Amino acid sequence: MLSAWAGALVPVFSDTSVSGARHLAQPPGRGYVLAANHTSFFDPVLLLGTLHRLGQRPAVLATAGLWRVPLLGRALTREGHVPVHRGSRRAPDALRAAADALAAGRGVLVYPEGGLPRYRASHDRPPGRLKSGVVRLALSTGAPVIPVGHAGARRVSSGSRAKQLAGWATAPVRRPRVHVHIGPALRLDTSAHPLDDLETALAEAWSSAVHALDGDADGNGRPTAGRR
Repeated sequence: MLSAWAGALVPVFSDTSVSGARHLAQPPGRGYVLAANHTSFFDPVLLLGTLHRLGQRPAVLATAGLWRVPLLGRALTREGHVPVHRGSRRAPDALRAAADALAAGRGVLVYPEGGLPRYRASHDRPPGRLKSGVVRLALSTGAPVIPVGHAGARRVSSGSRAKQLAGWATAPVRRPRVHVHIGPALRLDTSAHPLDDLETALAEAWSSAVHALDGDADGNGRPTAGRR
C-alpha cells in the first residue's frame, strides 16, 4: 500500500525520469540490495514510488522513529520494512532482518550514508562517506548490490523546516525535475576493497543522475525514456 501511494505521489510532487532500469533484472527468487544516496525527506517517496512503477517492492531499512507515527508504523510493519535503532543494542537487529528478507528473495533498500546531509542549500552534493553495514550485509549473504543515484530531490524539500514545508506545499505547482539512475550490480563478496568499490559505484550513479538532469541523457549520452 505504501509503495502504491508513493507511486501515485511521485508524479504529483516532481517531474521524475529514470535511466538504467535494466539493471534491476535479477534471477527469480534472488535477493538483492539497493544502495541509494540520501539527500532529503522526499527520498523515501521518490525511491519507493519509482521502484513501485518499475515493478519492484523492496523492504526499506528506515529510522525506527517512523514506527512511532500512528498508522504509518503499522503500515511499515505490514509491508515488511525494517526499523533501524541507531546507537542502541538493537541496531544489529536491522541487518538480521534484512538478511532474512534477502534469503526470502526480496530486494532490500538501504541508505548507506546513514543519515541526511546537514547543508541547507537546494543543490545536490556527491554522496558522503558510507557506513559499513551494507557491505557487511552483502558479504554475509552474497547478495549483489545495485547502486541507485538520484538528483533533484532537494528541489522538492530542503533547507529550514519552514522552507521544507513550503517546498512540499508548492511542489505540485512547480513539479521540480528529478532523475533516478540505476547502476549495474556489484558483487562485493569478490572484491578486495568492497566499501571503496561501493562508494565509487554510488558516486558514479549519482553523477549519471546529475548529468541526466543537466542534459536529458541517461549518463551514457542517450536520451532518457519518457518521464515517469
